[in-house]
Amino acid sequence: MIHKLHRSALLTLPAGGDPRAARRPVPGTGAAALTCGGLAAPAAAAPSGGDLRLLGWFRDTYRSLEAMTTEFGLTADKADLSGAAPVVSRQTSPTNIGCGLWSAVAAAGLGVTGESAMIRSLERTVRAVERLERHHGFWLNWYDAHDGSVLTEWPGTGEPVRPFLSSVDNAWLVTGLRIAADAAPALRPRIARILEAADWSYFYTPYDPADPVAGPGQLRGGAWTDTGEFTEHHYGALNTETRMASYLGIADGSLPAEHYWRLLRTLLPEHEQEQPPGGAYATMDGVRVWQGHYTHRGRKVVPSWGGSLFEALMVPLFVPEARWSPRSWGLNHRRYVRGHIDHGLREARYGYWGFSPANVPEGGYQEYGVDALGMQVDGYASNTDRTHTTHGAPLPPPSAFTNGVVTPHASFLALPYAPREAVANLRGLAQDFGAYHEGYGFRDSVNVDTGRVSDFVLALDQGMITASLAQALRPGLLQRPFRSGGFHSRLRPLLAAERFSL
Repeated sequence: MIHKLHRSALLTLPAGGDPRAARRPVPGTGAAALTCGGLAAPAAAAPSGGDLRLLGWFRDTYRSLEAMTTEFGLTADKADLSGAAPVVSRQTSPTNIGCGLWSAVAAAGLGVTGESAMIRSLERTVRAVERLERHHGFWLNWYDAHDGSVLTEWPGTGEPVRPFLSSVDNAWLVTGLRIAADAAPALRPRIARILEAADWSYFYTPYDPADPVAGPGQLRGGAWTDTGEFTEHHYGALNTETRMASYLGIADGSLPAEHYWRLLRTLLPEHEQEQPPGGAYATMDGVRVWQGHYTHRGRKVVPSWGGSLFEALMVPLFVPEARWSPRSWGLNHRRYVRGHIDHGLREARYGYWGFSPANVPEGGYQEYGVDALGMQVDGYASNTDRTHTTHGAPLPPPSAFTNGVVTPHASFLALPYAPREAVANLRGLAQDFGAYHEGYGFRDSVNVDTGRVSDFVLALDQGMITASLAQALRPGLLQRPFRSGGFHSRLRPLLAAERFSL
C-alpha cells in the first residue's frame, strides 16, 4: 500500500525506455548534515481582528493534532469526529509525524502553548522516532501510532502492507525534525544523530545521457525493503510536493545541484500531456532545460502533476521560494491560486474553490484538483464524479461538475497569495455547510452540491493548516531552518537563477 502522497505526485515515465535500469551510487555524497539556527525569531505583533480569527482557527486545528497524538508520541493519520469524542486511527506515517513536530513549534511560536509544553511534546516525539525501525537511514511508510511497531496489516481490513520507504514522506519527517532542532537547542544533538544516516542519494538515479529515461537524474518514488526493489517511476515533475526531498538533498550535499534542472516544468513537447506546452529550451548550469508552460484562462503557468494546491503550495510553507525567486516561483504560485479560484467560481460555478487530495465526504480518499493545471491527461478533477476538461474543446457546462468537493486546507495554502479570497472562502464553508468543528477546526472536505461534510480530520491536511497559519501570523517562523546553511548556499542560487517562461 502506497501513501496518498505518492499517488498525488507520481509521474509515470514516457514510453520507450526501461525504467528498471540499475541505479548507481552518487560519488562524493555523504550523510545528511544538520545545520540549525540562523535567523532570529520574528517578533510577534499585537493581533488585529483578522489575526484573532486566524489565531482561533489555529487553536482549534492544533487541538485536533493534539488529540491525534498518542501517548507514545506519534501523530496518527486521522481522527473520526462523528461521535462525542475523536476516534484516532492506529496508523501513522513519516509525514504525519512531521506534521506533529512543526505544529508543536508553531503553537509555541504563536503563544498558544508555552515553551516548556513545546519542549515536552518535541522530546516525546523525538524519543518515539528514535525507537522506530529504519532502513538505509529512512523510515517505513506505516507504523502503529500507539506503540511504534511496523504495520504489516491495514487496520480494520487486514490487507497486507508491504514495508516501503517513501522518498517524499521521509522528506516531511526530516522537515519536521529540522524545525524541532531549530526550536529546541537541547534536542539538536539527538536529532543530528537521527539524521546522520539519511542520505538522499539512496533514492537518486544519476543522469545517463545515453538513456535519459532509465537514468533521468531524478528521485525514485521509493523502495520495498522486503525485496530491495525500487519503484519503476521517478518523481519527475518539478511543481509537486516531492521537490521537498530534492531541496533537502541538494541543501545537505547528498544530491548534485544539477538534479534541480533535471526536473520537468512540463513534459517535453513530444510527450502526451494535458495540453501542448509553450516555451523554449534554455541552458541552465550546463543542463539543457525545457522551460515549458501551460496557458489557463489566458495566464501562463507551470503546472503540477495533477492540478492540486497541495502539490504546488506545501513546499513554500517552509522554503521561501517566492522570496528567492519572485518572478518565477512567486509569480507561478499566485497564478496557480488564481486558476483554482477561477475554476471554482467561474468554470464549475460551485460558489467555492480550493481543490486538493482529501477525504471524500461520503468516505474514502481521492485526489482533487483543477484538471487543466496538471500535466497528467485526465488528472485530478474537482469533483468526486471526475469531470475532466480537454484542451482545445469547449469547457463542460457547470451542470456537468456534479458532487464538487472543496478542501479547506487548500484555502489555507492560498493565504499568502490571495488572503481576502481565502478567508472569505473559509468563512463561507463554515457558515454555509457547518464545515468548522468548534474545538477541532475545519473538517477535511465538503461536497458543495449535497452539503455533505467529511466526518474526518487528517493529520497531513491539519498540519498544512497549522503551517499556513503560522506563516500568515508570524512570517518565517517555520522557515528559519530552510533559509540558512546549505539551503542558502546551495539551493537559493538555483531558485534565483530559475527563469520560468511566464
